[in-house]
Amino acid sequence: MKFSWSKLAVLAVTGALTGALTGALWGGAAQADTVKIGFNVPLTGFAAADGKSALTGAELAVEQANAEGGIDGKMIELLVYDDQASPKESVPIATKLATQDKVNIAISGSYSGATRAAAGVFQANGIPYIAAYAVHPGITRSGDFVFRTSFVGEVQGRAGAKLAGDILGKKRAVLITLKNDFGKSLAAGFKEAAGKFGVTIVAEYEYSIKDRQFGPIVSKVKADNPEVIYASGYFFTAGPLVSQLRAAGIEVPIIGQEGYDSQKFIEIAGAAAEGTIITTSLDRDSDQAETKAFIAAFEKKAGYKVDMVAASGHTAVMVAIAAMRQAGTTDRKAIRDAIAGLTLQASTGKISFNKLGEVRKNVQVQVVRDGNWRRHSVIDDPELLAPPTE
Repeated sequence: MKFSWSKLAVLAVTGALTGALTGALWGGAAQADTVKIGFNVPLTGFAAADGKSALTGAELAVEQANAEGGIDGKMIELLVYDDQASPKESVPIATKLATQDKVNIAISGSYSGATRAAAGVFQANGIPYIAAYAVHPGITRSGDFVFRTSFVGEVQGRAGAKLAGDILGKKRAVLITLKNDFGKSLAAGFKEAAGKFGVTIVAEYEYSIKDRQFGPIVSKVKADNPEVIYASGYFFTAGPLVSQLRAAGIEVPIIGQEGYDSQKFIEIAGAAAEGTIITTSLDRDSDQAETKAFIAAFEKKAGYKVDMVAASGHTAVMVAIAAMRQAGTTDRKAIRDAIAGLTLQASTGKISFNKLGEVRKNVQVQVVRDGNWRRHSVIDDPELLAPPTE
């Protein structure tokens, strides 16, 4: 489907916040008779590439919904602020969205630290808030107005343990853990489930998000002689890490997670990326109509290959729109209740939520094959993937 920007006017609003690049209204000229969705996302700084994909996915969802008549005939505005993936930026942004912009609902297209900090603001103001892909378990525990459309970190970590021990048949694992909310929660989940699948963790090494040279860790891993490596990270850390592991002659399977899920990881790691396996939310080879249509529309709009972050941004906005349509009102409590009871087939799978606001869905496993992410397998064990409920 083709969307015309002539029907989707864009109004840039200067952000009065430190570090807020702009507040942009997507989906219709600024007017009182619109429905407002707030969106905090890193557009500058270390996470800007992920932010760009998340925003493009979110924009696409708004374009598609407005082309269908919006919500009860009202056009949807996406109010966008740059949080630089920083809690110091996301809190004042959340405050502005809640108290000045008076959004009906808000979405995080950002990382865990920024999302967790903003969640408390939206909860305190009684505004539904959806984390598109941030994994820290504390996010939804901010309160009953906070939801997540991607996996909590521990769930993805448990899926990684099943992948290592049950699907790949590997028993001796080394963990390489990024020292932040993302990495620690993934490692916790892997450790929790490792024994169930006969996996022994022979060593764990930690690194900083600023690290790009991994010589000491690589040397230790080589001496450990593991059968599999479970390494958390984002594409900009995982690319150098994987390439250095392979350059050292370490050929065992490397399992990553959704932070790897970008074509940029493959560009950075080059030939060393081949065979890398990840747990994620997006299946490029899905036969679901919603996923196939999203991938085609996103790649046409963006001009580059789809990634998990884009699909997650699109999914979170689609959930928000579906809930507002179902609620039939701009009342925030009614919208919150509609999200809680929602079941939706989205680009990242079938979405529904438990009582804590955590998503219930399958884990997609992707592998780099011939320079592209392709389907490896699907993990659909409901007991293993059960998110926390309190």
